[in-house]
Amino acid sequence: MLSRVADSIYWLNRYVERAENVARFVEVNLNLLLDSPSGMAQQWEPIIWTTGDLSLFRERHGEGAAEKVVRFLSFDTAYPNSIVSCLRSARENARSIREVISSEMWEQVNSFYLMVSEVAESGSLSDLSAVLKFFGDVKLQSHLFAGVMDATMTHNEGWHFGQIGRLIERADKTARILDVKYYILLPSVNYVGSTLDELQWMALLKSASAYEMYRKQGAHRITPNAVADFLILDTEFPRSVRSCILQAERSLHQITGTPIGNWRIPVERTMGRLRADLDYVTIEEIFETGLHEYLDGLQSRMNEVDSKIFETFFALQPVA
Repeated sequence: MLSRVADSIYWLNRYVERAENVARFVEVNLNLLLDSPSGMAQQWEPIIWTTGDLSLFRERHGEGAAEKVVRFLSFDTAYPNSIVSCLRSARENARSIREVISSEMWEQVNSFYLMVSEVAESGSLSDLSAVLKFFGDVKLQSHLFAGVMDATMTHNEGWHFGQIGRLIERADKTARILDVKYYILLPSVNYVGSTLDELQWMALLKSASAYEMYRKQGAHRITPNAVADFLILDTEFPRSVRSCILQAERSLHQITGTPIGNWRIPVERTMGRLRADLDYVTIEEIFETGLHEYLDGLQSRMNEVDSKIFETFFALQPVA
């Protein structure tokens, strides 16, 4: 497979997954607004902080009012990580490899982009219910794309590159969406363990589509340790960090042809170390380190995996 084609499939899937997860970031706060007591201060800048683009937002928009944050993350065409910008990039990647992907994949990513563009142009997000519906539609369209790809594309090298892109993006954003909880601060540390604190963790689980599965695993209470354990270390929930890395490593070894446990090339070693650390770390050790510090380290290591994938497969030098 040409490295250019592999790169485009990889980023097509990362951009679609990123658009979905930006919608999930905003949903965390919207769900908290619905559940929080009246008079509770709204905090929107922490969401921008977790994307790493707070300075850019302040430079262009000043203080983080709710409407400004929602529009910045959703419809700002000059911001490369907004939903509309991610989908524009996804569509351009899909356009460049139309001879490789199925026509159904192209039609789905194109209609996804057009749906978001129409909402951006119409300015129809007039109330909270309309905003929630829009973000629900974004998640649904992303799921449709993943389903169409799995059902209509041959599960060859290209499909596995797409899987790796989607899974690394998902693992990174699950870590970030968990980190959001620690930056949507409670008014006082006295609220830790309170009903309000539990409502925040519940909103977080719902925004990661994890609430029902968390309950069905037998968890009777919502506690920080149990929620973090589920979203980071669970092997069966498809949005947990560990599950994503396990699946991404399997796709990587399908591409390289190396059995899992053997690491011939740097990207396999980098991915293998990350997967092994997730296999053996405990939630108690994570909280001893500090949840934010651990999640920040996870994000850095996933960025390192992404860099190694680029160096190994996409930045190939011409043969002299």
